[in-house]
Amino acid sequence: LTNKDLEKIRRIETRTAGAFKTKTLSTCYAADTGAAGMKPALDAVCSQAEKAVLDGNNILVLSDRRIDADFVAIPALLATSAVHYHLIRAGLRTKVGLVIETGEAREVHHFALLAGYGAEAVNPYLAFDTLSDLRCKLPEKLAEDEVHKRYIKAIGKALLKVMSKMGISTYQSYCGAQIFNAIGL
Repeated sequence: LTNKDLEKIRRIETRTAGAFKTKTLSTCYAADTGAAGMKPALDAVCSQAEKAVLDGNNILVLSDRRIDADFVAIPALLATSAVHYHLIRAGLRTKVGLVIETGEAREVHHFALLAGYGAEAVNPYLAFDTLSDLRCKLPEKLAEDEVHKRYIKAIGKALLKVMSKMGISTYQSYCGAQIFNAIGL
């Protein structure tokens, strides 16, 4: 998802007469709590997600945009899989879509892993910001939207290739399937 697409999703309730409701949950926690702060932060995100679904939200955005010198983010893959499984255990996963807003996703493997652990959509805002900054250095002069469109197309084609190697034909079948093996450990 582009940044504009994500904003449309955040405001979808007004266009659908309340049929869809979006809630954004931060995956960031105070940096001064150190590594010990991650587990309570992860538990908090999971309980916030459950409460959001019970409150009638059917789209959850897990976001690490709050990251700065005072806040660190739970790794996007860890937050995604934790929320995904928490909602499965609570019997609520089929009632909600997970959108991940992260600066971590850049290459195809990142997107494939996020999808494999429950993300229905990903907004790689840092990748888009980087592309916007580098586009003036490209040999071909392109509009910002065109650069983003080409990146999305490349990621989409590469994801299709990854899925087809595993015999999967749709993103829906791949989403949450966890078809990864650790080899050589």
